[in-house]
Amino acid sequence: MTLDNRATVRKVLIITLLLNIFVMLLKAFVGKLTGSLSLLADALHSVTDSANNILGLIASRFSSPQPDREHPYGHLKFEAVGALGISAFLGIACFEILQGAIERILQGGEPVRISAPELWLLLIVLGVNIFVAFYERHVGVKVGSPILIADAKHTMSDIWVTISVIGGLVGVWWFGYQWLDVVLAFPVAVLVFWSGWTVLKENLPWLVDQMAIAPEVIHAIAVSVPGVVNCHEIASRGLIGRQVFIEMHLIVDAQDVETAHRITEEVERRLEERFSPVRILIHVEPPEYQSEKISFESRSR
Repeated sequence: MTLDNRATVRKVLIITLLLNIFVMLLKAFVGKLTGSLSLLADALHSVTDSANNILGLIASRFSSPQPDREHPYGHLKFEAVGALGISAFLGIACFEILQGAIERILQGGEPVRISAPELWLLLIVLGVNIFVAFYERHVGVKVGSPILIADAKHTMSDIWVTISVIGGLVGVWWFGYQWLDVVLAFPVAVLVFWSGWTVLKENLPWLVDQMAIAPEVIHAIAVSVPGVVNCHEIASRGLIGRQVFIEMHLIVDAQDVETAHRITEEVERRLEERFSPVRILIHVEPPEYQSEKISFESRSR
């Protein structure tokens, strides 16, 4: 049975939400004070951090791993949906950053004014971002929460964005290179886009029921059990370490139901030992039935 870690997830999301709001306000304040386009874009990126935390809180509220009458397979896909929402937020942020940079190039604007105290404030922002990213990732991996891991990836991209922005503002402050502020807005957009694409790529397989375990691996484990003649029509979905569902047809050498049941229980035990948490459905067939079709590949091939 899958452990319900939603309370831990919500606690982490609330803590990081408060820290992200602090970071967002500090970036917006310094960005407005200095007139820095790249820093204001970075503040917009931080707005998505806070929105992601709120989205994560909503998603975790409905993502119970325990099944019920309406959701016999549990509610875990709600977290994956929340992670896809993060990806959408990142796409919007990318568009806004690019739009602001192009407008600055075409229309011009006020020069950036930066001082040492303002740079020190940005170093505080950087420190908070680093803490949030590693804290979320550590807890996310520990409890197996895709929403925390996805949000940690987003915050990690925010770290690189902030580092690049600080570097550009140091160039503006020390050397007077005003063009650095606009130029750095473009790699910020690229980092935001890449972060969103990574989140999308990692959570889409869960939503579209992509194969979780190679059928050959399941087949090898099953036929290693004494009394198993063969297994076929193997299918799996879910995420290993999070929740996996396995189905198969099992040919057993048994003359009575009790023996067949004992053999299937041993197959389930070995699969659970390897891929837990997992739910397994086995259709038992007699020795006379033969099939070499391990998985659900197209019969027209």
